Amino acid sequence: MTPLGRLIAARIAREGPMRLDDYMQTCLLHPQHGYYATRDPFGAAGDFTTAPEISQMFGELAGLALAQAWMDQGSPAPFTLAEIGPGRGTLMADMRRAMRVVPGMGDAAQVALVEASPHLRQVQTEKLGAVTHLDRADDLPEAPLFLIANEFFDALPIRQFLRVEGGWAERMVTQADGVLSFALAPPMPLPRQGALGEVFEDRPAAPAVAAQVARRIVAHGGVAISIDYGTWEGRGDSLQALRGHEYDNPLAHPGEADLTSHVDFAPLAAAALAEGAAVSAPVPQGDWLLSLGIAARAERLAAAGDAGAAAALHRLTDPAAMGQLFKAMAIWPRQAPPPPGFAPLRDVAPRNHAHDA
Repeated sequence: MTPLGRLIAARIAREGPMRLDDYMQTCLLHPQHGYYATRDPFGAAGDFTTAPEISQMFGELAGLALAQAWMDQGSPAPFTLAEIGPGRGTLMADMRRAMRVVPGMGDAAQVALVEASPHLRQVQTEKLGAVTHLDRADDLPEAPLFLIANEFFDALPIRQFLRVEGGWAERMVTQADGVLSFALAPPMPLPRQGALGEVFEDRPAAPAVAAQVARRIVAHGGVAISIDYGTWEGRGDSLQALRGHEYDNPLAHPGEADLTSHVDFAPLAAAALAEGAAVSAPVPQGDWLLSLGIAARAERLAAAGDAGAAAALHRLTDPAAMGQLFKAMAIWPRQAPPPPGFAPLRDVAPRNHAHDA
């Protein structure tokens, strides 16, 4: 058992079973033993590799997509160039480099990073220089906002509910003799249909983040692009742990494995629409990057001697790799043109959430 696992088991022994979202929050962000508080999890030496770490092409094209949207909206200056969950700062560094070709954009950009991990804040500062770090999306400035979020929402904690006789039973984390295991709380009625045995996941914090971002974009202009692995109104148990680039039992190594789940984009879209923003349907990452010209960029890099460009193109865009599972969704003002690669979603009904019951 890890040091954090022992602390969690002791807490459960004192206070009773722990909700899954509380468990995930503790595992990821505990100030002494939390996963993101204690390590750099990215790349070959870490536990997983994100798209910006695979190739500079991802960040360059994302940056140029934001740049086109910035110009389409009249090149507001100054504006906030933001990233939520910026990892090592690789994506922001690549975006800023690409944006240098756009006259005036670099000087107008005021970089803000929403990052909870003190360790990663230091890594980002070393890579990017002086930037503004924020604790939450609520702290984003009231200004034109051009924002990227890559693999951010998947790490927000979830609750899980299993359809049983008598309603929906919430999955909890319990312990016996210091060993963690899953258990079910007594069933409760929820305003949701489902077959016996079905699991549904609710990510309580996610719609509020989407709403905060959308509210600033509606009020001041801008664009937000979120890229994550997930579905539209997904169903089933998608909780997973990654440790050393291998799948792990989510209860086996608390604080030493990454915990994520598939993002349901529908509640995010509903929250942004409710704020008056335009929203796209989720677009497969491969289709989005190809529409932005990644194939031509890969050819130029290969011609310049980048031996890994073709393999990176395949990994980022092929449906059997990241191209289909990962999706991109955009938020922008209704009166503005859609950002490159996106089209407006006409409407989506808000979904009932567990915490509404």
